[in-house]
Amino acid sequence: MSHDPIHAEQRRRLLQSTLAAMTLATTGRIAWAQSQVETLKIFTGFPPGGTSDTLCRRVAERMPSTGYARAAVVENRTGAGGQIAVQATRTAPADGSTLLQTPMSMLGIYPHIYRKLPYDPIADLSPVSLGCTFDFGLAVGPMVPASVRTVSEFLAWCRQNPAQANFGSPAAGSMPHFIGALLGHASGVPLNHVAFRGTQPAILDMIGGQIAAVSGPIGEFTQHVAAGKCRLLGASGDKRSPFAPNTPTFVEQGFKDMSFSEWFGFFVPAKTPNDVIARLNTALRSALAAPETVNGLATMGLEARSSSPAELAALLKADTERWGPLVKTIGFTAD
Repeated sequence: MSHDPIHAEQRRRLLQSTLAAMTLATTGRIAWAQSQVETLKIFTGFPPGGTSDTLCRRVAERMPSTGYARAAVVENRTGAGGQIAVQATRTAPADGSTLLQTPMSMLGIYPHIYRKLPYDPIADLSPVSLGCTFDFGLAVGPMVPASVRTVSEFLAWCRQNPAQANFGSPAAGSMPHFIGALLGHASGVPLNHVAFRGTQPAILDMIGGQIAAVSGPIGEFTQHVAAGKCRLLGASGDKRSPFAPNTPTFVEQGFKDMSFSEWFGFFVPAKTPNDVIARLNTALRSALAAPETVNGLATMGLEARSSSPAELAALLKADTERWGPLVKTIGFTAD
């Protein structure tokens, strides 16, 4: 039996390349396993049950299946209108194990209203991805007569009942706070603002008859509206919200400059390496695109959306610039 030296050499090379490929695959898997985060902490500045918390929990559920982290936990770092969570992120390890989810307000509006913030939105954080977008609504509870069906009627009622002319929002200096203030400003009706730690506590006071109205994300009201406990008078989007199609926008009701939407975004501590941010962005895009996430967010009136880090940075810049003049109009400072 003759041995073909050419075939033997080919077999030897094939065996070598197969072994090399297997070794590479194994080391690749080891490197991937080593680069995988043990536990990803997702910080939100708002309490359980609200829109911010819902987004965090939906994403946390999906993160292990993306391969980025073995486990993901949500930490509700509430207080100071969402600032505590931002501060906690700023000082967290920049190794991809801590992720902040925050509304735009804390980063784009707060610099205009606080003389001294305990963080710099640009220098202390790196953008990773957009999380979702949503509109706001103005709702009234049992303190306001059932005959009041529009924003103008509510403002007219406030003018006649100055002692009860108040509205709650999730935080002082947040977009919902300013929407209420701008409505009052546009109509010349002084509205007293009451700040809460999140929208749900504000809504509970409203449906309990302690305050007249609440300005907050539309999705926070839908279950209470469905139960007949409050009425949605207006919505802040440039078109009607798919989550409240029967509620006319503020613009439709004659408040021509009152078109506002907000976003929740994901950020990491500033010195997080670019390759880690890229991996986290890929994982977040996958988590946000999952049908369970999309449908789960829709129940809260949130539209799941992702972006590149650069797109999120550009969005934050545009919103920061838009809100400077608006804050001056309202004349609000938090200090």
